[in-house]
Amino acid sequence: MTTARTEFHPDVRQGLRIDKWLWAARFFKTRALASKACDIGRILCGDLRAKPAREIHIGDMLQIENEGGLFQVEVLSLSQMRGPAAIAQKLYRETDASRDARLKLAEERKAMQQYAPLPEHRPSKRDRRRIIQFRGRG
Repeated sequence: MTTARTEFHPDVRQGLRIDKWLWAARFFKTRALASKACDIGRILCGDLRAKPAREIHIGDMLQIENEGGLFQVEVLSLSQMRGPAAIAQKLYRETDASRDARLKLAEERKAMQQYAPLPEHRPSKRDRRRIIQFRGRG
């Protein structure tokens, strides 16, 4: 005799944890990274810092800071499953001002690389040790 396994799935129409949504919308690779970003204040819901367990709803405005830049988005849909990028992009709508600011910053970074001096050779073992020490890992 087999027993039916029941799992609790919260009704996503009510609300969804912000760390789950950030992961499903592909702003972060793991839920742990999304949770950590909330803890250190890189996620704002409205004008308030969002904790990982905060529930978000359709229509909420979020400000998300990750390695890709600073995003200001409106939540259009809720999903607790991580899917393809094409579907994840339908979960939110980025504001025009946010998109323009990110593109401008990317262009500036690209232009600054033009003026950065390239190293003449690979770092020696001594140089690598100094780099590691400077970064605080040694």
